[in-house]
Amino acid sequence: MIGLMSGTSLDGVDAALVDFDADGQPALAGHIHHAYPSGLADQLRAVHGDSPLRTVLMLDARLAEVYADTVSALRSATGAARGSVDGIALHGQTLWHAPAADPPVTCQIGDPSRLAEATGIRVIADFRQRDLAAGGEGAPLAPLFHAALFGCDHRRCVVNIGGVANVSVLAAGGQALGGFDTGPGNTLMDAWTRRHLGAAFDQDGRWAASGSVDQGLLEALLADPYFRRPPPKSIDVRSFDLAWLARYRGTSERPADIQATLLALTAESLCAAIDEWGGAPEDVVVTGGGALNAGLRRAIAGRLAPCPLRTGDELGVPASLVEAIGFAWLGRAALRRDRLDLASITGARRPVPLGGIYPA
Repeated sequence: MIGLMSGTSLDGVDAALVDFDADGQPALAGHIHHAYPSGLADQLRAVHGDSPLRTVLMLDARLAEVYADTVSALRSATGAARGSVDGIALHGQTLWHAPAADPPVTCQIGDPSRLAEATGIRVIADFRQRDLAAGGEGAPLAPLFHAALFGCDHRRCVVNIGGVANVSVLAAGGQALGGFDTGPGNTLMDAWTRRHLGAAFDQDGRWAASGSVDQGLLEALLADPYFRRPPPKSIDVRSFDLAWLARYRGTSERPADIQATLLALTAESLCAAIDEWGGAPEDVVVTGGGALNAGLRRAIAGRLAPCPLRTGDELGVPASLVEAIGFAWLGRAALRRDRLDLASITGARRPVPLGGIYPA
């Protein structure tokens, strides 16, 4: 199974070729990262609720081409024959996630029909929509595959830090007890870095380390009602953007101080959520692009101490590939028509199969 993940950080596509044993345990057989073509990330970032339908449809088709190129590159890198691949599990690119709307909606683009036609491989997509239809938040879905990848004999939390950060709460024995979005992950730090440095991200949090946390601003940001809302909960990445940040004022005007404060916001909101709803874990595993930020890891580890912080890489799963592997896991479950129980995670009313199947 091939898993394709393009997250809210908009840096490209992570593709994983995944084998499964008889018990459904995944093993990574190969992977690539396919960067978005020049300008595509900016086009996606510019999409908003009032964007013309034509713009969205053109991006939907363009992304399918990018995903097809990614699959071709992965097959070339691994030598995987087309007939040996059971399917392509496609998350798509999230444009809008509004579980509190009436009716609740979520939108991921990257036309699965075009992808199936271009690759000659069936595609499994639209994973979040069925959970919404069943009364769930549509996110996070990660706790189910975090349990498969990282379940162990003790209580554990698994954190994914992409544009948004989320946490999965695992019982001793590996069962997923819950999970939710904790707040901003990389999104604000990346946006602030783009504005002031013209770079895609703050490498290892070095710019943040050159500044000082504005405690007054941090406290004001943490007063946002989302952080106090109990699970189940999920949020759109645009809920924590520079327009949101501009509503607050601190004592410092130095951009580096603001960056330090944004890093502290991600770390503190995440750790506070684990404190309140994480079930007293014996360790915490961090994955996603944020796991590659050494400064952010240090901030989280210091806040969680003495609870140990580990990375997915330490446990044999590359931190940046966990979601791609996870969607391959969800793709396999869809082909088996497994009914997945997300009641304690998203609030879904009943177990339902996730994902629509698009034959080649």
